Amino acid sequence: MAIQESGENYLETILILKERNGYVRSIDVANELGFSKPSVSRAMSVLKKEGHIETDALNQILLTESGRKIAETIYERHQVLSKFLISLGVDEKTAVADACRIEHVISPVSFDKIKEKFFKE
Repeated sequence: MAIQESGENYLETILILKERNGYVRSIDVANELGFSKPSVSRAMSVLKKEGHIETDALNQILLTESGRKIAETIYERHQVLSKFLISLGVDEKTAVADACRIEHVISPVSFDKIKEKFFKE
């Protein structure tokens, strides 16, 4: 089952918060995204039901293997697309906002070509 854009955003945010803070709670996600705690709670229930997250005894949110894969894919797209747009002369604020939208709809083929052409490692 394909995950919706909002679910991808939540998973990406969980990944970023985990790297930044070492742990993630629903309140952290709510604060980071500027959403209400009940909205985040509903989203976490859906992600849990879909097998993308788990919670531990301390109610910390943990990415499952599938959740981590999605989050890392979206985060990589965000970083590469932001850098790509900035390299074209787009200001950073606009580039980051546009990358956040593009990262969900760009095909793997197009993304790989951008990465290959502009960001050879």
